[in-house]
Amino acid sequence: MSLIRDLADQIVSAHRKDDICLPIPDYTLNTPPPRIDNESAADLNELAATLAAIEMGFIEKDAKTIGKAWSRMVLQDGGFDPFKWPSRPEHFDLLPWTRNMNPKAFKECPKRLGLYGVMPDADWVKRMVEAEIPTVQLRFKSEDRYKIRKQIRESVKATEGSKTLLFINDYWEEAIDAEAYGVHLGQEDMETADLEAIRSAGLRLGLSTHGYAEMVYADRFCPSYIAMGAVFPTNLKKMPTAPQGLGRLYKYAQLMNHYPLVAIGGIDESSIHAVAKSGVGSVAVVRAITQTKDPKAAVNHLQELMRA
Repeated sequence: MSLIRDLADQIVSAHRKDDICLPIPDYTLNTPPPRIDNESAADLNELAATLAAIEMGFIEKDAKTIGKAWSRMVLQDGGFDPFKWPSRPEHFDLLPWTRNMNPKAFKECPKRLGLYGVMPDADWVKRMVEAEIPTVQLRFKSEDRYKIRKQIRESVKATEGSKTLLFINDYWEEAIDAEAYGVHLGQEDMETADLEAIRSAGLRLGLSTHGYAEMVYADRFCPSYIAMGAVFPTNLKKMPTAPQGLGRLYKYAQLMNHYPLVAIGGIDESSIHAVAKSGVGSVAVVRAITQTKDPKAAVNHLQELMRA
């Protein structure tokens, strides 16, 4: 264990000042975290990197994913270097060049989806079409199936003949019926959604991710785009992880740049420029549009900041 501890300390020390480190509420660097004695680990490098990642604030499943990637990196790059960080698809056992050969890959969408407005109802979708926003998502929440279908149909109609691409949050069956451009699902939806029905209908699929483990998992489904976040704190929905921050977003974008990428979560006019520079092709916003006096002007201003 002393060698594992030494290697982990080297990694933590090398990256202590990186933006990928987050506060650890439950234990300190002097207290070994639980459940890192993984008997299935391939080598000491995997265990050491797993321990280091946990101490850098990564949740357990992400830490284990980093550990396996670190082990592959050591083998592929020819030795242990604490200042390196796994950043290539092969480190995470991803095969981006096989997408075009995968019959289960979802229909492609533009690599750069641009400013992506997440809107609460069809009226807001219409306003975004009038503002010529590149991409919009209908995130309407209701238990009334009639209202859901009505909102989706109205949103689809609003985007017809426009350049605005429409994704429907969660309600994939209604999205198929309305012939929407695409659907956006969370990780928790993957077990219940009929992915073959979505694929066969020709809809694009966007998937939410909240860290390394979920990005690797999402890659199995060959979605049309991958959303990464929450970048900053947000009150719009309860998130399964702490805000990831810009440092991690830059790492995620570097790793997954073979996909169209959407950054999401707490992004406003003060941060959108830095987020856009991460390498993502799209930035999702909510309140930066809906809580302004002039939403159309906000759309134009946010796009200018993204291009700056």
